[in-house]
Amino acid sequence: MENETQNYNVYGAYFAPLRSSDGVKMLVDGLDSADLAVVPEHWLSYSAPPASAHTALALLYCFFTAAALIGNGLVIFVFATTKSLRTSSNLLILNLAIFDFIMMAKAPFFIYNSAMRGFATGALGCQIFAVMGSYSGIGASMTNACIAYDRHSTITRPLDGRLSRGKALLMIACVWIYATPWSLMPLFNVWGRFVPEGYLTSCTFDYLTNTFDTKLFVGCIFTCSYLFPMGFIIYFYSGIVKQVFAHEAALREQAKKMNVESLRSNQNASAESAEIRIAKAALTVCFLFVASWTPYGVMSLIGAFGDQQLLTPGVTMIPAVACKTVACIDPWVYAISHPKYRQELQRRMPWLQIREPDDNASTGTNNTTNSTAPAATA
Repeated sequence: MENETQNYNVYGAYFAPLRSSDGVKMLVDGLDSADLAVVPEHWLSYSAPPASAHTALALLYCFFTAAALIGNGLVIFVFATTKSLRTSSNLLILNLAIFDFIMMAKAPFFIYNSAMRGFATGALGCQIFAVMGSYSGIGASMTNACIAYDRHSTITRPLDGRLSRGKALLMIACVWIYATPWSLMPLFNVWGRFVPEGYLTSCTFDYLTNTFDTKLFVGCIFTCSYLFPMGFIIYFYSGIVKQVFAHEAALREQAKKMNVESLRSNQNASAESAEIRIAKAALTVCFLFVASWTPYGVMSLIGAFGDQQLLTPGVTMIPAVACKTVACIDPWVYAISHPKYRQELQRRMPWLQIREPDDNASTGTNNTTNSTAPAATA
């Protein structure tokens, strides 16, 4: 690792005379040798972006930060202070909200860098930003996988598929333990390292250095932090949707045998609504995970194994923004799909004008909600 640092110092010294040639301000202008040591060689030859690009990203991150911190803060507060919501399954939802909160709690580093038009927080700020991003990103992906397992188990095995409190706490502990080596090894330069990317206003693990160690690290973290949770999420959520469709098919078949048009008139209307909301929440969360993290995964693979010339500073900022979006949207998905959470928000904040039927409206509705609430969380 010392050799790598020396190489980056050499690269910085080599490119220093070229940084402001022809009056063009370069991306690394103004950086001292310590900061240049953590900047991948790939970024040294790019010119600085216009000030308007920094301003636009700063404003966008301000919006994301407000939406994520308020939304996830509400989820953490309501779930932690409402006894009826402190169920085993909802502990996973609370853990996901904590990871999403951490994801955007590091945004002030980015906003400050953007306001100062570059790598203003330096190497220390970069390390803090990146380790928070690593914990929150990997932790959120694995927590989503755990939530998918919980929903699948609850819906497909309604009698014995519910999580116990001990099992939920064990899963949460395993998620934090799982995320720890992928976050601490780059932090201490044991394997991989954290470096600035794009406009040098955000930081992540190094996927650009052309060494075997870097390529191996990228391949391993892509597999363990993207492919594994992605596989679990798709498998469990497809099972949920399959179960819903199988139930609908069974109802149609039974109605056909009884020579009636539909059995829906004999069922509680809220049960039908709960099934639809479960399927929608499942598809929404799956889509959010794919849409937010796939661009970043593809970008890291291109950087490590593909044509790095495709990765300009502006291009790499797009996946960085996309993976922050999910932290903003998740809490609002809860507000749409979780009946008990909506009821509690309605009780505590009536000015939000949330219209959610009370569980006590009827015994049938109460039984239906209680049986599906863990599965309807998003």
